[in-house]
Parts: sequence; C-alpha cells; structure tokens
Amino acid sequence: MINNTKPLISVIIPAYNAAGTIHETIMSVLNQSFSNLELIVINDGSQDSTLDIVSSIQDSRLQLFSYKNGGVCMARNRGIERACGEFISFLDADDIWTPDKLEAQLTALQKNPQAAVAYSWVDYIDEYGNFFHQGNYITINGSAYEKMLVQNILENGSNPLISREALTKVGVFDSSLTLAEDWDMWLRLAELYDFVTVPSVQILYRTSSRSASTNIVKIEKSCLKFIEKSFKNAPPSLQYLKKNTLSTLYHYLTFKSLESPLSRQNGIIATKCFWNAIKNDLSTIWQWQTMSKAFFKISTVLILPPEQYKKIKTIAKKLLIKESVRQLQ
Repeated sequence: MINNTKPLISVIIPAYNAAGTIHETIMSVLNQSFSNLELIVINDGSQDSTLDIVSSIQDSRLQLFSYKNGGVCMARNRGIERACGEFISFLDADDIWTPDKLEAQLTALQKNPQAAVAYSWVDYIDEYGNFFHQGNYITINGSAYEKMLVQNILENGSNPLISREALTKVGVFDSSLTLAEDWDMWLRLAELYDFVTVPSVQILYRTSSRSASTNIVKIEKSCLKFIEKSFKNAPPSLQYLKKNTLSTLYHYLTFKSLESPLSRQNGIIATKCFWNAIKNDLSTIWQWQTMSKAFFKISTVLILPPEQYKKIKTIAKKLLIKESVRQLQ
C-alpha cells in the first residue's frame, strides 16, 4: 500500500563533496524520534562519492536531487521549492542532530503558537566527531530581533525548525551573502516572528581548520556586507548597536582564526580582528575574560616559531593541572 500521508516536517541537506560525513548526518535525521518527515538531499555537483553514498541508503522518506554546483544558498533554496512539510529545517552535510531534536522543537512550536521559529543550543565537534567546545547557550522566548541584530544567536544553519508560512513570507536565502546567509535569514525571520528556545544541546556543529585563514577574510567581508544591509533597515532606536555588532563579529573572528593551524599569517589575521573588536567596543577587554587568553596566544604565535609555541603551551597546561591538584589537596 502506498502511503500518501503528507510529511509534517521537511529536512533539507545541501551536500557538496561530503563523502566523509554525509552518511552519519543523514542517519541522524532518519533516526529521529519524530518520524513523520521527508529528507531532501540536494547533491550540489559533488565530485566525490557523495552521490553513491546517499543513493545506497534505503529509506522511503529520503529523496535525492542532483544539480550542477550552485553553492549552499541555491541548494537550500532548491530544497525549499521541493519541500512539502508544514515545517522546514536545514542541516549541513557535516553536522549532526541528537535523536530528539525535531520532536522537541516541534513540541515547542505547538506549545507557543505565536512563535514561528524554534531553536536549540549548540555544541562544537572537531573533524573526527570529538567534542571541541560548547556554544553560546543563549535563550530567547519572544522577540529575538534586537539580539539577532548584534550576533547570530542560532550560531549556524543546522539549528532551527521554521514554519513554512514564515519562510515563504520572508523569502529565500540571499546568495550574495555567502557565509553570512544564515544570519541574514534568521534576522529577517526575527523581524516579523517570535522565536522559542529548546534549552538543550541538540545540534553538533562540525568545525574544520582547513583553509581557515582564507575563510576568515571571506567571512569578514560577507558579514560586513550583511551588517551594513541590516542596519540600513534597522529602526533609528537601534542604530547605537552597530558598534557592538562589529565588536562581537571581530571577537568571533579572533577566536575563529586562532582555531586554525599555527602560523604567522593566522597570527596577523587574529591581531587585526582582536584590534577591531577593541576599537569598536573598548569594554570588550573587561567583558570577555577570554580576550586575555587570545592576546597571549596571538603574542606567542607572532613572536615564537610554532614548535616553541607548542612547547610553551604544553608546559602551561601541565602547570595548570598541577595547580588544580594542589588546590584540591
């Protein structure tokens, strides 16, 4: 018997050369506790074995469509065109959901009918799936516009569950803002609709250090373009937040650049970002205790060769461990 029941949730995965992670990502969707869903994978011109891996997965809820490479924005927009669900969620091809992600977010939206977007907390994992660091764990129930204007509180594109009606209202992802298109979409939604938070880690966002210094420059350029667009449309009463937004961006870019392999080039990029964070908001120094750690790391990277920096870092860790043990005795 053919099941003609319309899925309640559509999940869209844009995939480009994702052979190393796509199977785990797809299974994190198909193994959700909420099963009334369709999974749309947009193969965005992959040149590796992504297509073969996806094709080998046997599940009636999985649909695969292949196109020439058009970028993540176009892939997501193509997925939206094919989606049938009343709610839509996006998942990058290297990220993972916990099994209760969709069920918890759907329940949150059903209990809060005034909201059109449900989101969860995020933890970061490395290329091998190991815990890297926790996310911001920001909770907002109601209007998220002002805080979203300052920073991307959802942190990535794999997070929210969104009412299809709301998504249709605000329009598609803006392909001119590649690397900032998620933030732009969430802000446009926040301008018109309430958000609701599921206060639990349900998105595992995979971070990679490859080509990090190049990406930092690209991220900066795209985010600055987005910030100009956003504050051009923001009300006069919120224009004072622009410097805070710029400082928050450069704080993020400082640490993003320091996650990359040690090099003088990355140290120079981190220095520039560090300076811009402080320049736009001097109180950054006092508000973020982590900035002192960033300053130390930048200084040592610029002054010392990578091998010597690694030795100093190892010694420092050992001393901290010894001090922690001494305090416990």
